[in-house]
Amino acid sequence: MRYDEFLAEVRELGEYEDQREAEQVTTAVLTVLSSRLPGPAVEKLVAQLPEELKEVPLQARQPEPESFGVEEFHERVAELTGGRPLTAEQDAGAVLTTVAETVSGGELNQLLSQLPSGYAVMFGKPELS
Repeated sequence: MRYDEFLAEVRELGEYEDQREAEQVTTAVLTVLSSRLPGPAVEKLVAQLPEELKEVPLQARQPEPESFGVEEFHERVAELTGGRPLTAEQDAGAVLTTVAETVSGGELNQLLSQLPSGYAVMFGKPELS
């Protein structure tokens, strides 16, 4: 998926006013996601993202992944966007559903296997695909 297509999908799913807002939300969600994943998983994810999105996850990755649940994921996104956790839940869903459509099924399964089960719903999946 091309960068403009990725942002258009995020914008549509999140019902954002413009591309700038979709970019801000995408950056925040990918930053938080990357801090939650081990380095090799971030690198595999980045390999399947549009070129313009690759730098954000690589900069946000941690030597050791942080351990936090879905609620804290939303709180961290809200902190980065200046929004509320409920809004961040919608933001995360818009971006991560688009990520799920962008990466291969095998990569998505590997990604989800690195996260607690509650994360699958944020990617628009009730469970591993």
